[in-house]
Amino acid sequence: MCPFCYIGKRRFENALQQFDHKNEISIIWKSYQLDPSMKTEPGKNINQYLAERKGWTLEYARQMNAHVTSMAKEVGLHYDFDKAIVANSFDAHRFSHLAAKHGQGNEAEELLFKAYFTEGKNIADHDTLIQLGIEIGIDATVTKQMLFTDAYTYEVQHDINEAEALSLRGVPFFVMNRKFGVSGAQPEEVILNTLQKSWDDWQQEQQQLELAVTEGGVCKPGGECD
Repeated sequence: MCPFCYIGKRRFENALQQFDHKNEISIIWKSYQLDPSMKTEPGKNINQYLAERKGWTLEYARQMNAHVTSMAKEVGLHYDFDKAIVANSFDAHRFSHLAAKHGQGNEAEELLFKAYFTEGKNIADHDTLIQLGIEIGIDATVTKQMLFTDAYTYEVQHDINEAEALSLRGVPFFVMNRKFGVSGAQPEEVILNTLQKSWDDWQQEQQQLELAVTEGGVCKPGGECD
């Protein structure tokens, strides 16, 4: 639900397309809640919520979101904050973990962002999440079973605790090889440079792990010995 996260996702994807080793990169999405206490209020849009929570006028909230909307447009995204529904994101995070188990983590994140920022869908609504699951090939009964249990609750909380352990205080935040971080929706060149730096560091690590072997008699799988 962070507007900079969808922008950051698109900038990361654009940077990744320019990276020489893009096909060798694995992406893992982590959960993080900006406001765990947020209540789902389908009759209230995000402009109204921000005005009340931060003590802004409704007009000022709209101006702030209009600025972010223009940033999103620069990377080909359409935001409609007048339609964005205030919703607690915990079940959406559980859904993203379910999707990741089915190899559709990135696809689920894209649909969740689009549902919230563009389509004005309630991402806390179970029917909405079930439909998003169907769109990425997850059977409705599988998503429904997850939603009516506490499945993936531990995983979501574990991600949040991990973020706190890394002293992460906001999103988006990209961690590469658990050594290099990029905070915020940075320009593509910043992300690309960090990807390269992380890749070079990882390559060096692999070389250092190579063993200096003194050859001798060995037995191999299948019973062959020499």
